[in-house]
Amino acid sequence: MAGYGNYLKKHTEALVKDVGIENACKLSGKSKATLGRYYSDAEEHADRFMPIDAVSALEQEASYPHVTSALAELKGITLSYENAPKNSEGGVNSDVIALSQRFAMLMAEYNQSIEDGIITVNEAKRLLRETTALQKVLLDMKMHLDAETSD
Repeated sequence: MAGYGNYLKKHTEALVKDVGIENACKLSGKSKATLGRYYSDAEEHADRFMPIDAVSALEQEASYPHVTSALAELKGITLSYENAPKNSEGGVNSDVIALSQRFAMLMAEYNQSIEDGIITVNEAKRLLRETTALQKVLLDMKMHLDAETSD
């Protein structure tokens, strides 16, 4: 699990920031300090992870299931939503356009990040955000394609 710890902590941080720290405290019943420990990369917090009931409560309010998707990715599992996400208007054609736009944004971010030959932590976070946005578009596209094949 040691190799996956930082990966899970980064997704835990993304989840907390997605719902907002104050809201995360209310939803989970945890303090700001406790939530911070769950995603801290400090040595003394290396073995502390958010309890599953808190993850579930936060993911109910989040725009994306950050921790659940991270756990699935670590196991090689692909997630799909039972219902199409709220922002999935249109069909496959609009998904292809959105996919092209998101990919262009990812490549632009990558180009800017690699310009000096080093990708900093902040640049990596921006790349991760763009990658996650691209993943959401792909999920929308998958749902639309699945709906077309079940007709």
